[in-house]
Amino acid sequence: MKKHTLIRNILIDLLITGVALVVFALFHHVLPRQQQSLGFVIPNPLRQEESGSNSGLALPENAVLIASAGINDSAPLLARGGKQQSSGRNGKGGMNTKGGSALNGSESEAEAEAAEDETAGSAVTLSEKFAGKYTESVVVTENSYSSPDISITVTENSLGRTTYYLADIYVRDITCFQSALARDTYGSGFRDSIENMALLNNALLAVNGDYYGNTGEGVVIRNGVIYRANRTDCDVCVLYYDGTMRVMPGSSFSVEDAIAQGAWQAWTFGPALLDLDGSVLTSFSSTSRIISANPRTAIGYYEPGHYCLIVVDGRGDSAGISLPDLSQLFYDLGCQAAYNLDGGNSSIMVWNNQVINEPSGGGRESSDALLIAEVESYE
Repeated sequence: MKKHTLIRNILIDLLITGVALVVFALFHHVLPRQQQSLGFVIPNPLRQEESGSNSGLALPENAVLIASAGINDSAPLLARGGKQQSSGRNGKGGMNTKGGSALNGSESEAEAEAAEDETAGSAVTLSEKFAGKYTESVVVTENSYSSPDISITVTENSLGRTTYYLADIYVRDITCFQSALARDTYGSGFRDSIENMALLNNALLAVNGDYYGNTGEGVVIRNGVIYRANRTDCDVCVLYYDGTMRVMPGSSFSVEDAIAQGAWQAWTFGPALLDLDGSVLTSFSSTSRIISANPRTAIGYYEPGHYCLIVVDGRGDSAGISLPDLSQLFYDLGCQAAYNLDGGNSSIMVWNNQVINEPSGGGRESSDALLIAEVESYE
């Protein structure tokens, strides 16, 4: 009898533990949960220089920034809060940023809105070196799009048994290179299809991002807004208002530098796919499973105003690609920097409002997307 009682008690304990683990997983990883955001809008230093204003850290009055030597663990940056709009020059194509940043009580709502307007849009074109890539009006073909601010050409390519999709991108205005959050909300558990995020944001082209909502670590800067700047061992990729892109170890990221240099986007996933000199990397600090051939999404940088996005199919007719081979591909394309984003079933490219690749497992929803979208209206 005692033996049966003991077994029953063990089974009850196991059942209770199992239920607790399921509840924990649901709360932390599945159920949508809006999170606290730093909520600081990074001013555009190019626009400040154009207007003759100070292009330093540009922190709001009474802002408090802790851990000045590196990344913030908690989120103690007090900044202009509330609902903010980070948008293009005419206010279109941006993204509403929701979430609870702390509001400075001494600052009126009107002043906060005026400060937002100052930082929205680039108002400064990137290098005119690529002027020949743009067209006076919108020109669309099956695999290309051009306008006064954007030029995109999308091609399907083969590398042995591997199929990949390459989007060659030129933007005259960096605010055309945008991000979207699932359900337009910062937090964990919020997911949407890349196709739907593209549609809701009038995107010409979209790929999955770094799936920031799957972890609480790392840097999240989207459309000039700092949502998170926590410690991470992962490489961080930063795209700046001046069109430059840098990939750095997480330990080298500084939120003060991001503000001072005008960070427009920042992603945490990785790893870096080229070294600091733009040369091929052959070794990566990761497991063999991660390094081996898989579906991939990655971003490449040639120079300010010229980028590429690559989505590689895998685990089907296409064999996928290993990290060393992906590094070699970006090197062969002539990129100066390249960065690996979330892959596997997440790897999706949307062009002309349609998924054009064959995502592994039919694809999956994500917490965020990278977009190319117009910020001006053209006939």
